[in-house]
Amino acid sequence: MNLLHGARRNPSAILLVVQLLGVLVYPAMEGSRGGRVAFEILGIVVLTLAVFSVRSTPGLTWVSVCLGIPAVVLSLVDAIRPTEAIVPISGVLHAAFYFYAAYSLLRYMLSDHDVSVDELYATGATFTLVAWGFAYLFVFVQALVPGSFTAAVNPTADRSWMELLFLSFTTLSSTGLSDIVPITSWGRSVVMIEQLAGLGYVAMVVSRLVGLTVAKRRA
Repeated sequence: MNLLHGARRNPSAILLVVQLLGVLVYPAMEGSRGGRVAFEILGIVVLTLAVFSVRSTPGLTWVSVCLGIPAVVLSLVDAIRPTEAIVPISGVLHAAFYFYAAYSLLRYMLSDHDVSVDELYATGATFTLVAWGFAYLFVFVQALVPGSFTAAVNPTADRSWMELLFLSFTTLSSTGLSDIVPITSWGRSVVMIEQLAGLGYVAMVVSRLVGLTVAKRRA
């Protein structure tokens, strides 16, 4: 009962934990049809939790539902009967959904000058949502312009979802440790935008929350 109450009070924490668990279990799901279906089911769980988090923020729930349902349907269709035409459409819908969910959590964190526990979890959840969104944007770019990304291993092959997610996290966090490299103009353009988004996020959101937390403790 206490766990359920805590989940309702801190939906951002549940979303963050599930996303981080997804990062750990995604590698075990690659390479097989059953693993791909399981991957999509986990994605549905993340989407559902994101919608629940948006309901607790100033975001519009109907927008997230309208973006999330088609994305889920296309993901399941692609997992059961893969079709090249579905990939770019699914990538755009997923990216739009995650960006909107991140925007809603961002509004939630900036809506007042009080820093709650859930807002601290929302800081991490928003970062991962943006990283997921750009990863799906990379999927879209790769589908439209094959060969947009290369790597040290199998440089001419299409990059897997995990590789593109890894590129997204390293770009957004500005660590620069990724061995996945954009080699087309479109790929580089999206990566540059994500680099700017990562710097802006740290400068605007993280510094603000840290400053408010320190000020509250001093007061």
